[in-house]
Amino acid sequence: MNAAVPADVISRLKAVLGEGGWSEDPERIAPKLVEWRDRWVGTTPFLALPKTTAQVAAVVGVCFEAGQPITTQGGNTGLVGGQIPQGEILLSTERLRAIREVDAYDDALVAEAGVTLSAVHEAAAGVRRRFPLGLASEGSATVGGVVSTNAGGTQVLRYGMTRNLVLGLEAVLPNGEVWNGLKRLRKDNTGYDLKQLLIGAEGTLGVVTAAALKLFPVMASRAVAMIGVATPEAALELLSRAKDETGGAVEAFELMGRLGVEFALRNIAGTRDPLGEPHPWYVLAEFSSGEPGSAEAAMERFLAAGLEAELVRDAVVAQTEAQSKALWAIRENQSPAQKPEGATWKHDIAVPVSKVPAFLAEATAAMAAFAPGARIAAFGHVGDGNIHYDVLRPDGGVDAEHAARRDAGSRIVHDIVARLEGSISAEHGLGSMKTAEGARYKSETELAAQRAIRHALDPRRILNPRVLF
Repeated sequence: MNAAVPADVISRLKAVLGEGGWSEDPERIAPKLVEWRDRWVGTTPFLALPKTTAQVAAVVGVCFEAGQPITTQGGNTGLVGGQIPQGEILLSTERLRAIREVDAYDDALVAEAGVTLSAVHEAAAGVRRRFPLGLASEGSATVGGVVSTNAGGTQVLRYGMTRNLVLGLEAVLPNGEVWNGLKRLRKDNTGYDLKQLLIGAEGTLGVVTAAALKLFPVMASRAVAMIGVATPEAALELLSRAKDETGGAVEAFELMGRLGVEFALRNIAGTRDPLGEPHPWYVLAEFSSGEPGSAEAAMERFLAAGLEAELVRDAVVAQTEAQSKALWAIRENQSPAQKPEGATWKHDIAVPVSKVPAFLAEATAAMAAFAPGARIAAFGHVGDGNIHYDVLRPDGGVDAEHAARRDAGSRIVHDIVARLEGSISAEHGLGSMKTAEGARYKSETELAAQRAIRHALDPRRILNPRVLF
């Protein structure tokens, strides 16, 4: 896509990064050029591996002066291709690994961009606190990537998206200047909130080098249940009852179709069917409370009332931490379990919570007409309206034929989402996969405002140039 990087730019980058701070070795670079589903394969002539914010600033400054595009990458767990370079310099944050501070009084943790989400969880636990953002990829997903994509995860219902969990940021702006916004304030009404521009910007407005994250108390009680239900409407009614029963202590409320559960049983070793017989839909519910025994008692009352109202067909409540993990593994392995099943059209959509059943009904009817025999694996965060709606090739079908119809099929799904006042990207971002399509669903007023902001900060468009508007 891009012209060859000038030799003098490469030479200057090597000088500012020093020994161990860069690579041109194809074998070292290769794993960073492939998205985990193998859908995107990229190229780069140079891998920058800065270890400090100052080195990041030096790299960006050299590239800004030369007009040299950069793609930034964290843990390479993105699902829309935005982290895969197509000829640009690749800047990896993997060596920015320090947890700079953990403060239980401020309920804040400052971590550099290359720290994994699981390492953040561990550091928070060390001061009896928690960072309530959970992802299936938390062992490899990094703070910088989580912030830049405004990641969601399974606890959004109670704690919100990443942008609700960030107190401050440190970032290198497109001209190479460092903005130190690592404040840990809950209140600051002194002008535009610059960190919110960077959160969810997918690396287009700056390279996030560190973040101050909100911490929360460790809950004294927790209850996890897998529930069989007949319809998404039943799941929605149960969600409303769960909120009432717990007074807002619903930690997560996940929905899965039977086909996705069957994929996990078939393709993920050690997975067991959680209930005695199959059900059309499953809810994975988690309650938590600061009072010992409170979450367990609330779950018992909730399920008893659901059974009496004939909303719950069957349920199992985890009795141990190992059982909780086993139930959660079924949900977290929904995407990996699809990989052996062949070509898939994946959709990461959001609609108002009340319209989740309508979306599922309309989209599934539309797919039955457009792609007869296609298998639908729908799952996601029904508590916040985010559904991962995946359309797999028919049993015995041909991957290439199914893949060839992906764009047309996705347009049908996304048009339904737009009609229901939803979003075609709930938590994965637009990346290079959805940028052009994303523009189709935005007004000219919104596009003009976003382009103006980007041009003001990055007039040479060097940061992630193929992503966003």
